Amino acid sequence: MAGIFDQDVMYVPGVGPRKKEILSKELNINTFGDLIEYYPYKYVDRSRIYRSDELSPDMPFVQLKGKILSFEEFDMGPRKKRVIAHFYDGGRVVDLVWFTRAQYITKSYKVNTEYIIFGKPTVFNSRFQIAHPEVEEAGELQLSTMGMQPYYNTTEKMKNSGLTSRSIERVVKNMLERIPAPIDETLPPFITARLHLVSRDEALRHVHYPHDTDEMQRARLRLKFEELFYVQLNILRYAADQRRKYRGYVFARVGQLFNTFFSDHLPFTLTNAQKRVIREIRRDMGSGRQMNRLLQGDVGSGKTLVALMSMLIALDNGYQACIMAPTEILAEQHLQTIRAFLGDMPIRVELLTGIVKGKRRQEVLDGLADGSVQILVGTHAIIEDPVQFLQLGFAVVDEQHRFGVAQRAKLWAKSDNPPHVLVMTATPIPRTLAMTIYGDLDVSVIDELPPGRKPIQTEHRYDNQITSLYESIRRQVRMGRQIYIVFPLIKESEKMDLKNLEEGFEALQEVFAEFRLSKVHGKMKAKDKEEEMTRFVKGETQILVATTVIEVGVNVPNASVMVILDAQRFGLSQLHQLRGRVGRGADQSYCILVTPYQLSKETRRRIDIMCDTNDGFQIAEADLKLRGPGDLEGTQQSGMAFDLKIADIARDGQIVQMARDEAQQIIDRDPTCERPEYAMLWQRLTELRKTNINWGAIS
Repeated sequence: MAGIFDQDVMYVPGVGPRKKEILSKELNINTFGDLIEYYPYKYVDRSRIYRSDELSPDMPFVQLKGKILSFEEFDMGPRKKRVIAHFYDGGRVVDLVWFTRAQYITKSYKVNTEYIIFGKPTVFNSRFQIAHPEVEEAGELQLSTMGMQPYYNTTEKMKNSGLTSRSIERVVKNMLERIPAPIDETLPPFITARLHLVSRDEALRHVHYPHDTDEMQRARLRLKFEELFYVQLNILRYAADQRRKYRGYVFARVGQLFNTFFSDHLPFTLTNAQKRVIREIRRDMGSGRQMNRLLQGDVGSGKTLVALMSMLIALDNGYQACIMAPTEILAEQHLQTIRAFLGDMPIRVELLTGIVKGKRRQEVLDGLADGSVQILVGTHAIIEDPVQFLQLGFAVVDEQHRFGVAQRAKLWAKSDNPPHVLVMTATPIPRTLAMTIYGDLDVSVIDELPPGRKPIQTEHRYDNQITSLYESIRRQVRMGRQIYIVFPLIKESEKMDLKNLEEGFEALQEVFAEFRLSKVHGKMKAKDKEEEMTRFVKGETQILVATTVIEVGVNVPNASVMVILDAQRFGLSQLHQLRGRVGRGADQSYCILVTPYQLSKETRRRIDIMCDTNDGFQIAEADLKLRGPGDLEGTQQSGMAFDLKIADIARDGQIVQMARDEAQQIIDRDPTCERPEYAMLWQRLTELRKTNINWGAIS
């Protein structure tokens, strides 16, 4: 059956070379297989015919069956006419109205012929009317076969070439008539029977032409499950291969460095969540297999401390460790944090970023090669060829979504065996998304904040209340606190945003003439940005006016107020990340979201969610539902957008879990992909990997 799905879509009746070119350019549809997987986005029930005396203006789409009694034409200016057909089904007269193609309408439709018309009823001058209805001769349409009418997404170019939703529907129908039944199965009976899934043949035919809602839902469930099952099977097989291929270093001892740090240098008592995560990491590092673990935790939850204590276990076993950060500012901050934690312990910690040059750089490289540098902190400079470790045993990757898969692979090559890997992120990832983006990693979560932290209070203010907001800021600064004021900087309107920031900064300097202000944005030279940041970190300036460059990693415990201007222009995850810059000291901290009064329903919901909860996971779940996985911070720019045709990770969480459980059972029973009863699955996975799905990105 694969052969028929490979056939050129040009040969489906109703397509031809010109429409094939449009389908290929606009939707990447080239074959029968591509077309059959172009699923409808909604359905309208065409199984019922209404009577005209049942109509009410609040009804959605309806169907009527009757005859056109007469036509009327009205001039609407030069060469423009409005056509009204008076339609009668034995109840009341309904006006069918067209504002274009007058000649075509009067030529195509005949008086006293029975038609089925379909459209949305409205009332005009006390008469029911339907504008631009679909009209079909009643004899051609069999109600029993109509059922639910599918609707397909189309682009402007497609519509201009006659490829409307309705014409795609006809093309799909023509194609399905040419594909012999049954369409080959791609899931074994032991899965379909146990989960009560319909056959693939039934699913593909009914997803395009369901007779009723139940049939449509069963078809969609089967196709969503299959899509997600093969994604999960691929990820889990990849993870199992990695585990078999790469033996991990065995770190059997917890020695002097770890114990000294734990007893003499721990800055505060570990939370139960931190203790649990350290136990999980210790178990992995002693298991003999390479650790690949994702550590999720909100801003300020103490991930860096967990990472440092894990690195000390590597050092106790005679190995080196490194931590890779996405920006130079964050790398330097990690360096300062780690050195402050370690105090006078005899551990050599060095920095390697683009600004470490010349003799100093050579000293660091020599120290790595002879093993005297025990912990290296840096940016992606760490993975460059000249950097050679004597024995790298543990690697921490901070904010994973800023490093690609190829960059991580370079890091693995720095050692005979791949080092144990801890991936850290402060962007909470909903479980369903984590299972798919980071499906090959074990997941640990720090879901407690260290003791003494007060939850940040988030308030929503309108921009006409700015004067009273300035007074609140003044009071906070006089109490010795520092303030962030964030302006949006969105790519689409970058010039305008920078102008707003510059003008806003000048205005704020006048408003707060008695205080010192810093200004930071992504278009500044790295050196200038660094200087301004440093002034704020040291407390030389009281207010930092910035764009979202401060979203990741700046740690100023004295900063207690985050003001986000035009907050309606930010996504939920971004707002949450920005809010996490305050609340790092013992003082009560505030996040003020400033917006205009006029807000869309969705934006108001985003702002309400921010005011209602500080829980990053709740916010991430809401963000996923509002924006979808492809838009989520960190998935799009890392090439991890999903090529899913019908499943929706945001809304199909239960199906993701079901698919994951089934895939895990298969991998447990057949880790080397050799058992004959699973041959169909491995064969199908091979076929899918040859398609345009970016499997490497997904895993």
